[in-house]
Amino acid sequence: MPKQARKKSNANLAPKILIFIGKPIYFLLSSFVVGIILVLSSIGHVTQVLTENLIKTIKPKKKKEKKTIKKKIEVKTKTQNFKNFKNFLKLFFLRVSLLRLKILSKIKKPKFNFKIIFSVVVVLLLTFTFYLLILKDLPSPKELTQRDPEVSTKIYDRNGNLLYKIYKNKNRTIIPITQIPLHVKLATLAAEDAEFYDHLGFSVKGIIRAATSNFHNGSLQGGSTITQQLVKNVLLTPERTIIRKIKELILSVAVESSYTKDQILEMYLNEVSYGGTAYGIEEGSETYFDKDVKDLSLAEAAFLAGIPKAPTVFSPFGQDPDLAFERQRDVLHLMVINKYITKEQEEVALNESLTFAPNKTEIKAPHFVMYVRKLLVDKYGEDMVEKGGLEVTTSLDLGVQELSEKIVKDEVEKIKSLHVGNGSSLILNPQTGEILAMVGSKDYFDVKNDGNVNVLTRLRQPGSAVKVVNYAYALSTKYTPSTIIDDSPITYSTPGSPPYSPKNYDGKFLGKVTLRSALAQSRNIPAVKILASYGVSKMVEMGKSMGITTWDDPSQYGLSLTLGGGAVKAIDLAKVFSTIANNGKRPDLISILDVKDYKGHVLEKNKPSNLEILDPRVAYLLIDILKDNTARAPEFGFNSYLAIKDHPEVAVKTGTSNDLRDNWAVGFNQNFLVLTWVGNNDNSEMSRIASGVTGASPVWNKIMTALLADDPSIDWRTPDGLVKINCLGKGEWFLKENIPTNYCKPVPSLTPNETTNGLPGGKILDSGISTVRR
Repeated sequence: MPKQARKKSNANLAPKILIFIGKPIYFLLSSFVVGIILVLSSIGHVTQVLTENLIKTIKPKKKKEKKTIKKKIEVKTKTQNFKNFKNFLKLFFLRVSLLRLKILSKIKKPKFNFKIIFSVVVVLLLTFTFYLLILKDLPSPKELTQRDPEVSTKIYDRNGNLLYKIYKNKNRTIIPITQIPLHVKLATLAAEDAEFYDHLGFSVKGIIRAATSNFHNGSLQGGSTITQQLVKNVLLTPERTIIRKIKELILSVAVESSYTKDQILEMYLNEVSYGGTAYGIEEGSETYFDKDVKDLSLAEAAFLAGIPKAPTVFSPFGQDPDLAFERQRDVLHLMVINKYITKEQEEVALNESLTFAPNKTEIKAPHFVMYVRKLLVDKYGEDMVEKGGLEVTTSLDLGVQELSEKIVKDEVEKIKSLHVGNGSSLILNPQTGEILAMVGSKDYFDVKNDGNVNVLTRLRQPGSAVKVVNYAYALSTKYTPSTIIDDSPITYSTPGSPPYSPKNYDGKFLGKVTLRSALAQSRNIPAVKILASYGVSKMVEMGKSMGITTWDDPSQYGLSLTLGGGAVKAIDLAKVFSTIANNGKRPDLISILDVKDYKGHVLEKNKPSNLEILDPRVAYLLIDILKDNTARAPEFGFNSYLAIKDHPEVAVKTGTSNDLRDNWAVGFNQNFLVLTWVGNNDNSEMSRIASGVTGASPVWNKIMTALLADDPSIDWRTPDGLVKINCLGKGEWFLKENIPTNYCKPVPSLTPNETTNGLPGGKILDSGISTVRR
């Protein structure tokens, strides 16, 4: 048989065999044949007896002599024919009877063994179950050329405004494999399936590797070949189940029997998603490099080949573009390992500077949308987000978002002469944790200057803004707002570490100050002395409980932690301040209110969730200090950007890293928490930034003023268990069990080996480190 005819025959036969396998017909067919033989034998025996009896009753009559010779001859012939037929029947039934006896003699009388019967039944049940679950509705490989409509995912704000439609226009340009350059195909093979031209649809090594990973990680992962990925994307659902993987395996073998390797690779390259609206290698090339696939360089081909594994993560327009370039390097390295390119070609590709096409995707609140999209991908998988038709209602208020975007952009532009290149803001409802606005940078579409990078999710130095964690712990112990701390020079010496001498922002020393004044004016030395009295590990523990996720090892930090010596994410810092604003209860941040499928079925619905971290009385003390414009006036003045007109209830804290790389303002009332940041994405220093006067404070002030323009001022409710007592001529709040007998007792300056006197005791657990981070 010619090769093409044989391949065509195999292509038609393979799917039928695959569908037939597993049917419980072999046992039934065997039983049916034996039954037919027995029935036919019985019928033959009965027919033989009846025929013989009938013949015996027939007696020949005398013939009339008047009949002609012709008649006699005819009668004689018929009689002879009847005798012949009778003899034939006798012989036939005799042979059938002998055959029946022969068969019955070989068939042993069945012995009913319960174990055997049970085993047979189990096998039958498993076989039938395999047929029902796996083979019954298995699609045909021929359906690869048929495309079912895929429903796009839509992301809305809380008021139903469409923010983003994932794969809104599913652009696809079919391109023959003969028009795809060799290095583009090889890059894809290296990234996805280097054994593609050697296997029969699945990779034994890949399956073993995936099974090992699944065993250790407890999750179902792929070891999928290009053929399996094609089958999964076109013929099957994206669900992650063992049944789907078995179907995928069977169909992959069938597809390999039905199509050539080049046909399969061509279908894959025209089917696979490259993120956004880009489906297929041609659209991927147009989207990212604004050129035809035939014009792609090796470096560009390797970059594209790395995207399909996780388009959200490895997109150059995502929130972490560095990951995309790391993936490109991995693909080029795999090409060298598989001898697709030389080491010299790899070096040339790595040194090539890539120029990306402008990201023209229509999108509102882009940083927030990408933040939400990643959450969706982490929970539902890339395929479900891209093709599952999710209807996502988010917590975002588009009006608040657009207001915030404009203010950030305008205010950063005003201070660009101070070497400020970027800014961001985050607005929450502190009672529910719902994100109302997220501006990750001044211009998301300024890819050249990393505008698509979401600063709010990156590690930055928080400066003095993080002091609230230190004071939250202090006020939970024996410290009070009227406790006296000595704002005077001190040096901490610890064996093995350089001496640490904290400095105030203005370089001055105020002598004895109350804790209220020290926090309100953001004095550094008092904060360090308070931390030294109970140790860094206590602040780390408090920070983690209030929402900071990046302080993993207390031994890595020293006393400068209270001045911003430990990097945090802005979204974590917002949780810290929300805990204070929410009366000591830390809210979980909510960006997604509910998710439905395109049929309207609810997949998830999120409600506010709070965890009590602080005594509500301690939270109130912090709020009372942070909203005290008189207490902060000596440092910031009475008319700084930290005061919101007609809203004295607003509490606020600033922060500036010691090296002027980050500047913050975080403030709140009962309904809104606004965090703002200015700095540079490349972490270069700003110049002459002064908290409360320039930098993040004007941005914060304008956003908060706009949000509260039509709202009345509502003061904070005083929780039970607080007592206000006159101290040093001024009324001050105290926990009822913590009223001092000697008002305003001063706190001595401590060295690392000293303990407090009448205040929270304990050896300093960690040495100080320099606040300057370079």
